[in-house]
Amino acid sequence: MKLKKLSMGIGDRFGHQGKAQLAAFIQAQKQGVSITPVWNKSNREHTLIGTQPPSVRLEADQAVAALGWTGAYHVDADHINLKTVDGFIPCCDFFTLDVADYIGKTPDAAELAAFVKANERFVGKLEISGIDQTFTITHDTIEQIGRTFLFAVVETGKIYRRIESHKGKGHFIVEVSMDESERAQSPLEMLFILSAIAQQGIPAQTIAPKFTGRFNKGVDYVGDVAQFEKEFCADIAVIQYAVKTFGLPDTLKLSVHSGSDKFSIYAPINKALKTLNAGLHLKTAGTTWLEELIGLAEAGGEGLAIAKDIYAEALKKFDDMCAPYATVIDIDKSKLPKPETVKAWNGSEYAAALRHDPACKHFNPHFRQLLHVGFKVAAQMGRRYLDALQANEAVVAKHVTENILDRHIRRVFY
Repeated sequence: MKLKKLSMGIGDRFGHQGKAQLAAFIQAQKQGVSITPVWNKSNREHTLIGTQPPSVRLEADQAVAALGWTGAYHVDADHINLKTVDGFIPCCDFFTLDVADYIGKTPDAAELAAFVKANERFVGKLEISGIDQTFTITHDTIEQIGRTFLFAVVETGKIYRRIESHKGKGHFIVEVSMDESERAQSPLEMLFILSAIAQQGIPAQTIAPKFTGRFNKGVDYVGDVAQFEKEFCADIAVIQYAVKTFGLPDTLKLSVHSGSDKFSIYAPINKALKTLNAGLHLKTAGTTWLEELIGLAEAGGEGLAIAKDIYAEALKKFDDMCAPYATVIDIDKSKLPKPETVKAWNGSEYAAALRHDPACKHFNPHFRQLLHVGFKVAAQMGRRYLDALQANEAVVAKHVTENILDRHIRRVFY
């Protein structure tokens, strides 16, 4: 099973926007840009909402059947590990193996020695096409990288083999995720991480490194865009070198996590993909849930009342809502509107504060981030929220499709 050159992860917290999401890919295809949709949902999100992994497969299959999509599509077990993978195996064909928690743990001495020996051919000077820097590599360089990352890659191998034992070799797509680590991996670290992945026999088709800067949920990239572009291009160069050197799949490409709404880095990404003839997996998630709220607010009536109630409850339970996402949000509570202020808003005012339009003076990124992580409140509403989605399907779907197509696909892939 091979992942196409361009693909996009599309999360859907409540499983109601599959057709609206897919409609964006259909429109892009009609305009000459082919992107593979990958529905993704993590174990954490399933736990918070109370859903099960098979629900994502059902949503994807039903959307594909309803809209007559004939292209490839996948269902991603997002950010899974050995403890959580089993429930996803029957219904998924894409697995994001998250081993960031294992980075820095001490590897087995024999495994480390074997890793150093396998890579000692690189001792000396190394040049990689596309990177200006000449690398000076010693045995100590290789050993230090192994001490930092080898344990995590070995753990990745264990997860991969667990999946392979059930699904069979070649019947699923593997992504290795290290984006939730504390610091960005250097190009040289990326090279030897990929070497270790190859040694473990993991046919990785995407890898999600940690980039410099912050990738907060639902808002723009915070950091040095020029530095990001340099890192992004260097990682592509390393991947292209590693594919030839280590025999990794020729479909191997970068995956950008928390990729929703990172408008300031979309132009550099677009440029790099075209200049370097590279592929990309752009992983998004919570944006769709926010478009649901915007649609409900603009629908007025009960939809607007629900949107206001969700904000009031999320603010009331601020710590509970934010704790699982503390490392990927930056919310200044002093800049959050009071519940009574929001209660007086009409639908357009609520939507303007929430919609990610930095040029709009009413846009409030703190309001947006809180609601981004506040989906648990909607889940606790049960049928009240889901019935409102169904009653206002047309207006909600319009926002979902336009957000994916206009704010994301067109900016990154066109």
